[in-house]
Amino acid sequence: MEWGEREGVPWLEAELPQARALFSTRRGGVSTGAFATLNLGWITGDEPESVYENRRLLSRASEFEPANVLCGFQVHGAEVRRHERAIEGVPYLHPPDDPAEADGHATEAPGLAPLVLVADCLPVALSGPGGVAMLHCGWRGLAAGIVARGVRDTGATAAAIGPGIGPCCFEVGDEVRAEFAHLGADVADGRMLDLPEVATRLLQAAGVGVIDRAGLCTSCNPDLFFSHRRDRGETGRQAGVIVRWPS
Repeated sequence: MEWGEREGVPWLEAELPQARALFSTRRGGVSTGAFATLNLGWITGDEPESVYENRRLLSRASEFEPANVLCGFQVHGAEVRRHERAIEGVPYLHPPDDPAEADGHATEAPGLAPLVLVADCLPVALSGPGGVAMLHCGWRGLAAGIVARGVRDTGATAAAIGPGIGPCCFEVGDEVRAEFAHLGADVADGRMLDLPEVATRLLQAAGVGVIDRAGLCTSCNPDLFFSHRRDRGETGRQAGVIVRWPS
């Protein structure tokens, strides 16, 4: 992955087959306090006007069209919604009262932009002959099979795992580690779970041959990323977004 920046808004970028994936940071926005500065989450306690402006700034700097963003209400599940066209009402800038629940979005249509929000969970981008997808991968979604569903929906051959909480900071209970025991004992060191490694092994098991990893812990980098665990819930959200190029 490489760093990109435009108009004061930085991001990490990964090139995937016929697609571009982007992972935002907390820098370059207008929010203040616990949400400083590029908070993209509506339901965080931040001022809605600030979130609107932050989303506009990100889309303008990274050159994706707000009307083409595919997003929904994340519930830490394994639902991946397939889209053939843009969602009515531009939910990226105008959140609906009753958004559809989904923790992943997939499309084969060029120009559409699947997007998820994260603040320790992993944003995972997929690309393959059947399209692209962006997945919101916390431990619950990973345990429920969101990776296999996303790969199946896209025929993914390549993936990019964006910044998320690392094994240095992700202490879990026995019940969580047990969910991933089949992946090998070394995905955890005592009570510390390696979530990026869990996602990597699940991608490999689903047949994805090329996997790029950001290798950045959201909890360890307060100047770069929001972290739900580090900030005890009072924090913003960054995004993962992917766009497929025309054939």
